[in-house]
Amino acid sequence: MNIPVILLTTTLFVLLFRLVPAAIDAELQAAENDMILIKVRKDGSGDFKTVTEAVASIPADNTKRTIIWIGPGIYKEKILVDRFKHFVTFYGSKPEFPTLTYGDNAKKLGTFNSATVIVESNYFQAVNIIFQNSSPEPDGKELTGGQAVALRISGDKASFYNCKFIGFQDTLCDDKGNHYFENCHIEGTVDFIFGNGKSFYTHSVINSVAKGLSAITAQARSTAEERSGFSFVHCNITGTGNTYLGRAWKQRAKVVFAYTYMGTVVHPEGWNNKGYKDRDKTLAYGEYKNYGPGAATKDRVTYSRILTDEQAKPYLSHSYIGGDSWLLPPPKLDDLKIIKNLKPSAGPKPSPKSSSKEGL
Repeated sequence: MNIPVILLTTTLFVLLFRLVPAAIDAELQAAENDMILIKVRKDGSGDFKTVTEAVASIPADNTKRTIIWIGPGIYKEKILVDRFKHFVTFYGSKPEFPTLTYGDNAKKLGTFNSATVIVESNYFQAVNIIFQNSSPEPDGKELTGGQAVALRISGDKASFYNCKFIGFQDTLCDDKGNHYFENCHIEGTVDFIFGNGKSFYTHSVINSVAKGLSAITAQARSTAEERSGFSFVHCNITGTGNTYLGRAWKQRAKVVFAYTYMGTVVHPEGWNNKGYKDRDKTLAYGEYKNYGPGAATKDRVTYSRILTDEQAKPYLSHSYIGGDSWLLPPPKLDDLKIIKNLKPSAGPKPSPKSSSKEGL
C-alpha cells in the first residue's frame, strides 16, 4: 500500500510535537515548533548541576521553547527567570519531584523579592515542580516581616501542572498576568494565594496549615477597569484552622469558587472585609454550586454572592483567562526523549558531562 508523502509528514509531526490549536498566538506557535532541552542533574550527569546555571544559559529575547528538565533532589537556590527569557518550561522528573527551595522573607527583602522563584517572562510553564519557601512560620509577635513567598509569577500566559507550592504566609504571589493552575497543591496559613493576576485554578488542593483564624486569598484588584481576579473550579479546600475564602486586601477584589469541596476548615461567614465596610459594595466575591460542610451559605456575609448560572458561566473554564490562544498541555516524558534525539546539539553548549544513567 502506497502512503502519500504528505500523510507521512503530517503523522510524524503529530507524533513529535504537541498539537497546537489553530488560533494560537503566532509567537508561541513558532516557539513550539523549535524546542530545546537543557538537563539539570545534581550528580553532574546533566548539562548543569543547578537550575540557576541552566536559566543563565538561555539567551535574552529567547524565541524557542526551552525545557529545563530537572532531576530529583532538593535545589537550594534563589531563581530568577527575567522578563527577557520567554518560553521557558521547568519540567520535574517523576516520581520524585524536584524541590526548589530558599528561605528569604519580607523582613530581609520585602514580600515580592522574598520569593524562592521569580518569573517575569511570558509563556512560562512548570510541570512536576515543588516550589517552597523554607522560612519558618511567623510566630505572630511581629505584624510584618514574616511573609515568605515560594513563587512569584509576574509574567503573562503562564501555566502550572501538577506542582506544589509550600510555605506559610503569602506562599503564592499571583502577581499579574493570565495564569493557569491544574492538579496543583497550594499550602499556607494567611493570604497564601495573593496578588493581582487573572488566574484559573482547577482540580487543585487548597490546604490551610493555620492554627487559628486565617484567609486563603488576598486578591488585589483596585479599580473597576482592572481585568484581574481568581477563579477556583473543581478544587478541594482542606486543612486546619478557621479560614476565610478571601479577605479584602484591595477595594475591588474578585474571587469566585465553583464546584469546589469546602471542608470544615472554611469559616461560616466565608469572606472578610478586613473591617473596611465601605468595600462591601465593591467587592466581587462569588460562590457557585460548591459542596461539603464549609459550603453552607446561610451564615455568609451579605456582600458575597451566590451566583446564577449566567453569572457563573464566564468563570467556569479557561476562557476566563483567554486560554484558547495560548494554553497548551504539558510535554510528556517521551516528548523530552524525542526532542533530545531530534536536536542533539540545539541550544546552549555547556561543558561536556558524562551520560545520565537515566538516559533519554
